[in-house]
Amino acid sequence: MTGELAPAIPAATLVLMRECGGAAPELLMIERAGTMAFAAGALVFPGGRIDPGDAALAANAAVVGESPPEDATARIAAIRETIEEVGIAIGIRPAPEPSAIAALRAALAEGGDFGALLAAGGWRLDLDALTAFARWRPNFKETRLFDTRFYLAAAPVDATPAADGGESIHALWIGAADALAGALDGRFRVIFPTRRNLERLALFDGIDAAIAHAARFTVEMVTPWVEDRGGTQYLCIRDDQGYPVTAVPLADELRG
Repeated sequence: MTGELAPAIPAATLVLMRECGGAAPELLMIERAGTMAFAAGALVFPGGRIDPGDAALAANAAVVGESPPEDATARIAAIRETIEEVGIAIGIRPAPEPSAIAALRAALAEGGDFGALLAAGGWRLDLDALTAFARWRPNFKETRLFDTRFYLAAAPVDATPAADGGESIHALWIGAADALAGALDGRFRVIFPTRRNLERLALFDGIDAAIAHAARFTVEMVTPWVEDRGGTQYLCIRDDQGYPVTAVPLADELRG
């Protein structure tokens, strides 16, 4: 159905969740700058491409633990990118103070090596703080084509996100259902993979439920394809990967 896959850039994304006192959990999302080559102006989860330094850090057996190297590399990238994009540190032990996170973020922005910065601060990575959720690798002609691994994590209770002002211009906590409603009424631009993941995340009434659901599925690559159904073209994904919506009219998606 998908044919031979085009080359893609390895990337990682972190879906941070916080409980809301009986209501559905909120998710941390960012609005990408309108000048970006990929997903300009879209509402997305923090993340970005995997850097060579992430792979080098994952080669350290003390860091990797039980994670396969590719998965460990992506987890490290998700942690690093979340610090860079919103100033929140996940999976770093002992938990750094806000001032230390700010200094770490500034050093990364200046090109500092993540592994060296962790060692200097006396920190170690806890990759088990992240739960594998999905892997998306679209195969369409885009300016940028990414092979992105998605992870879930509980946000620190005092987490206060701040957009970096470059790649991201706004950070917000929002429920999955509210983000979907905003996409429907035009308040937000939401690309196809994000919309499908929001629909899946909207199923859960708490972080534990989301993590338990993720554990029921082996993370396999999601690669959408176009299929003709009764004269209408649909953009489809497999129906065995935990997603409640697996086909939408292609024309509707293009309008969105």
